[in-house]
Amino acid sequence: MTKIDSPPRRRFVLVPVVGALAAIAAGAVLYETARPAGKAASDCPADSARLAAKLAPLARDDLAALTVASEPRRAEPFAFEREDGGKLTLADFRGRAVLLNLWATWCVPCRAEMPALDRLQAAKGDQGFEVVAVNVDTARLERRAAFLDSVGVKALKRYADPSGDAFETLRRDGKALGLPVTLIIDKDGCEVGAVEGGIKWDSAEAQALVGALKGG
Repeated sequence: MTKIDSPPRRRFVLVPVVGALAAIAAGAVLYETARPAGKAASDCPADSARLAAKLAPLARDDLAALTVASEPRRAEPFAFEREDGGKLTLADFRGRAVLLNLWATWCVPCRAEMPALDRLQAAKGDQGFEVVAVNVDTARLERRAAFLDSVGVKALKRYADPSGDAFETLRRDGKALGLPVTLIIDKDGCEVGAVEGGIKWDSAEAQALVGALKGG
């Protein structure tokens, strides 16, 4: 995981990685300590809690860094852009499960992770599931396409949030110390899991996770 600070005007600064163990430890408290003061309790349906319970045993081996929510909550209404500049929010994906991944061109772990995300989308993407990989670069935006081309991305749609708001929202909620960061969101728009740092999303464990999401 590439850790970043967030000075004024959302200019992200790269700082050293502190190691996989630190990433896992940070992830372990995502859903226990990140709820902002006064935030309402979950209004997610019981199906979301049952789905989270199904996912929990899958958080092992290549998915060991995944933190499954003990109490799923509505995902924040992230807004981002399609490649043609059209606007989207997560509400536009309601009815399908989403693996929301935030990445940047300067993020070294993102370069390693992106081909696996692309393979996951190619293998499992359909009307019931999509890998939504959102670039959060706020400068030199022309690098995005070159980055994706250079790592061989073919199946992923090219989403972006040049405002940086999506990352800032996760940072304030305690879910993002750096990039990449991924949220697992069910068909009802509820967060059932999160992970910071790169993951082997084309692994057998990830395939099983998506199978459970689509069937949940």
